Amino acid sequence: MNHQDNKKSSLDEIRERFDHDVERFSNLETGQQTTIDAPVTLELTTSAALFVNPDAKALLDIGCGAGNYSLKMLEKIPGLDCTLVDLSRPMLDRAKERVSAATSGTVEILQQDILEAEFPVEHFDIILAAAVLHHLREDADWERVFSKLYQSLKPGGSFWISDLIVHDAVHLNQLFTQSYAEYLEELGGSEYRQKVFDYIEKEDTPRSVNFQLDLMKKVGFRDTEVLHKNGCFAAFGGIK
Repeated sequence: MNHQDNKKSSLDEIRERFDHDVERFSNLETGQQTTIDAPVTLELTTSAALFVNPDAKALLDIGCGAGNYSLKMLEKIPGLDCTLVDLSRPMLDRAKERVSAATSGTVEILQQDILEAEFPVEHFDIILAAAVLHHLREDADWERVFSKLYQSLKPGGSFWISDLIVHDAVHLNQLFTQSYAEYLEELGGSEYRQKVFDYIEKEDTPRSVNFQLDLMKKVGFRDTEVLHKNGCFAAFGGIK
């Protein structure tokens, strides 16, 4: 299936939008308002990482935004060395400031597209990817990123995703899209709902949980698990 659409936002357009949204994304309550159950998935992904890798030393946070996921991880495993990746320099600067204040470990920032970023092999214990992978376009891009992240994990390391998703069955996709529309209307009215749907249409190409878990298995993950799913949002991951 080809999901490429020339009308989709470019990386520069996505970067620019996030450059101007640092303050909102520095606050979990406002930053993740459009994400159903954001506090739940934040807690579950970091808890799963803690239980799988309690002795972790190195964390990779992809699409780190202002650093909320790294900060939550550091509450559970203090002193981690953190590598933060994002397209937006203002986001990275804020994340580095916040994360550096929360860990005695090193904090490295990388302003790069995840497709282009290179990571050391078998280096990280935990990889977190929150609300970022839905920007990937082609199936080949997804496989390249999943394979790269698998290779950068130490044996026994884990990769946890919290993201916007679609559903493989058309009718179920309609059901959950409708329920998300109702959620957004309750949150901010019909104009707000349309604004969110418009930028999802322009910017995002999400995939199903099934697609991503199958891809994890394909690139080598030993165990995969769904932690939480509510409508168009899910938290899930894999263990190397």
